[in-house]
Amino acid sequence: MPHLHDPFRAHLAQTSADPDGLEVGSALGARVTDSDGRVYLDFLAGIGVCNTGHRHPAVLDAVRAQLDRHLHVMVFGEWMQEAPVRLAERLAALAPFSDAQVYLGNSGAEGVEGALKLARKATGRQRIVAFEGSYHGDTYGALSVLGVEALRTPFAPLLPGIAFRPFGDEKGLAAVNPGTAAVIVEPIQAEGGVRVPPDEFLPALRRKCDEVGALLIFDEVQVGLGRTGTLWAGSHWQVVPDILVLAKALGGGLPLGAFVAPRKIMKTLATDPPLSHLTTFGGHPLSCAAGLAALDLTLAEGLPARAAVLGIRLRDAMEKLKSVGWLTALRGKGLLVGLELPTREKARLVVTRCRERGLLIGCALHDERVIRLTPPLTLTDAELDEGLTILSAAISG
Repeated sequence: MPHLHDPFRAHLAQTSADPDGLEVGSALGARVTDSDGRVYLDFLAGIGVCNTGHRHPAVLDAVRAQLDRHLHVMVFGEWMQEAPVRLAERLAALAPFSDAQVYLGNSGAEGVEGALKLARKATGRQRIVAFEGSYHGDTYGALSVLGVEALRTPFAPLLPGIAFRPFGDEKGLAAVNPGTAAVIVEPIQAEGGVRVPPDEFLPALRRKCDEVGALLIFDEVQVGLGRTGTLWAGSHWQVVPDILVLAKALGGGLPLGAFVAPRKIMKTLATDPPLSHLTTFGGHPLSCAAGLAALDLTLAEGLPARAAVLGIRLRDAMEKLKSVGWLTALRGKGLLVGLELPTREKARLVVTRCRERGLLIGCALHDERVIRLTPPLTLTDAELDEGLTILSAAISG
């Protein structure tokens, strides 16, 4: 195939001075093949998108079947289309709260936008509490609750009424007061460096929200749908949110996002005024068909439990490197694993070494000392061992 370097640089908007630049030829399972035919083991999975691997046969079959029926026919919520209705039905049954309704969108950022609107409208309040180091997307509202000041500043002023507090610190929960509409939090901060909160933090946050009547929003865009070893990451602490935001793995490799809430909260979008939240392509039938197939596969094959088992093996193997290599800290749950190195330069060197040996990994967005691992949940034992061998050699110095 012709190489894409020149048109990629010339015509596709660049958001960094040094993009990774791998030219993709194809992808299947846990493997990505470049345009020159070199095959890589993929421990990125599209940054947690491809939980069921690249181009899983069950997902492809569902997409082909939907192609033979229809693509876009009407904006979200007006006409009954089987794929989005069935996916919503399935998600509602699996939601951590009862009587759930699902608003389907296109992405995680869009899901966050909808959740913030819903919280303000349902409570009649404006104040939002978020956490330092968080990542919720880069659209205007999502950026307003993103916990890295340097990324917000060039776009100020952003949404008013946002307060940031340290992630994992119960002392900061005093900021959740009777004027607070919602608190938005990732149960585990992925882009923040795979930061797992102390066990008491999320339960304390739930209690504080109940005390003042604020809604609790869990952003499980990256950590949900089995990634951390349970279907919902909040389940590790037995904490139930009021609003759940999903995306990434939700679409089985196609663009899809959602926010989910009990009917008593969600119904506020239908009145005063009606049509309080709209999307043209949200819940696209092709994405929903892929998403339903991926969700059914996740449950039928026990992928959350598989992620838990493989995650323990991965972390146990990496733990041994703390005394002989560059690894200084190890964090994570399931197949969301963060490997912290002394400097960003050493972390980047490990990423380069792994790629040279045929393994794709990358650094966390907000802490480039941390290599964030998100392989497919369908990873085989042999593929895990292959990746561990390459990682161990690269980190050992």
